[in-house]
Amino acid sequence: MPTETKSKIPCIFVHGWAMNSAVWEQCLPLLPDWMDVIRVDLPGHGTMSEVGAAGIDDYVQALAAVISRPALWVGWSLGGLAVLQLAKYYPERVAGLFMVASTPCFVRQPDWPMAVEQKVFRQFAESLEQDVDVTVKRFLALQVKGSGTAMKTVRSLQQSLQQRGRPSIEALKLGLGILASTDVRAELCLINRPVTWYLGGRDTLVPVVVAGELTSLKADIEIIVEEDAAHAPFISHPDAFVTSLVNFAESLR
Repeated sequence: MPTETKSKIPCIFVHGWAMNSAVWEQCLPLLPDWMDVIRVDLPGHGTMSEVGAAGIDDYVQALAAVISRPALWVGWSLGGLAVLQLAKYYPERVAGLFMVASTPCFVRQPDWPMAVEQKVFRQFAESLEQDVDVTVKRFLALQVKGSGTAMKTVRSLQQSLQQRGRPSIEALKLGLGILASTDVRAELCLINRPVTWYLGGRDTLVPVVVAGELTSLKADIEIIVEEDAAHAPFISHPDAFVTSLVNFAESLR
């Protein structure tokens, strides 16, 4: 009997704040050929720098236009918020979610203490008006704080920015506004697709203690912690990241 050939699974990568789709370049060559990789730039970023957006729903519409069939969505940080919202509006286009260093609510709330204080995002928004380059560099430094590969990771993030260009100040402000105001915890509770959450043990933006709260929202979430990673584990620990992603993708085939 002929061996059954499994079909490819679309795998769509969505970047975080101030970045673009070039951030994934280090790990993509490690993926098997049965994963049909699609990298997207959010509106206002990279190849979509001329495309405007007014809120997270515009992000969602841009992502939904990429594909019309079920796909594995990989959302990093801000990109994770966008794919969670996508799963709410377009569940038929979601086979599974692989959330990377993200959280359904980035800002600290009375019932959500494991998050960033509101004033941090406010300070970043104010500093954008004074010096965009310095603000972005500060944010990059915050992303790698605590990681043993901090310098290497920052250099990689900076190269990604240089490769496709920094987003406009309007796009940066919008992204900060989305991070500061979006709370999709209720949406996460209702998602009926497989979800894996990949966290960095040394992440200062999305502290690893959020894991317990995530599973209280959705009991069947798989939590993976890369203990020595900070906010960009796919750059600092690409082999481990790819292994976890491929295992998750294999379970969806």
